[in-house]
Amino acid sequence: MLQLLTIHLKDLINPDFYINNGGLWVLLFIVFAETGLMFGFFLPGDSLLFVAGIYSEKLIGSIISGGTGSEFLDLIVLWLLVSICGIIGNALGYWFGNKSGPFLFHRKDSLLFKKKYLFQAKEFYDKHGGEAIVFARFLPIVRTFAPIIAGIVAMDKKKFVLYNVVGSLAWVFAMLFAGHYLDKLFMTKFGFDLKKHLEVIVIGIVVITTAPVLYKLFFGRKNTAPAEDPYQKS
Repeated sequence: MLQLLTIHLKDLINPDFYINNGGLWVLLFIVFAETGLMFGFFLPGDSLLFVAGIYSEKLIGSIISGGTGSEFLDLIVLWLLVSICGIIGNALGYWFGNKSGPFLFHRKDSLLFKKKYLFQAKEFYDKHGGEAIVFARFLPIVRTFAPIIAGIVAMDKKKFVLYNVVGSLAWVFAMLFAGHYLDKLFMTKFGFDLKKHLEVIVIGIVVITTAPVLYKLFFGRKNTAPAEDPYQKS
């Protein structure tokens, strides 16, 4: 008899839930959604990848019977698959932003919309666009909206593509390999099973990755220098 899966709110931010109930395909979709779709900002990208590194053999075994036969190759295959989804997700976010850009730059200010923030974002991406795309990968919420904003302010497409690929490969590699090898290190050296303490790990990752965002939000200096409208007709 078919049993329906009961989902609680806390399950939506629990990476272990996705791994055990959705497997590789859900993992790939979440990475794609969190990096390209605006509604995906709440999904647990960093902690999910960390946990995926721990369960890499299980995840690859779901599409390759018995896995590749090598835990390192399992990680490599998983790294490439997840990275591709992250690259496609960011590309979709950029495309959506680029299509929305002309409308937003020519829209009049309102209570909830101030055009000056678009010009500030434009100036920032002109100066630090490549770095922003790469480092945004390691910051929750920011990584969801960074490619969209890059598209809105018409960041150079070739530059975006390059840093999109670099950022995705670096982010996925760091999280997957950290999860896999730290789990082995702690088990071998201290007899400490990370899989039994995932809640603490998730909280730690969230704190570490959100701290820079909160610091920048409350203590960062605001730059109000003007920038040009990228969609201005000559």
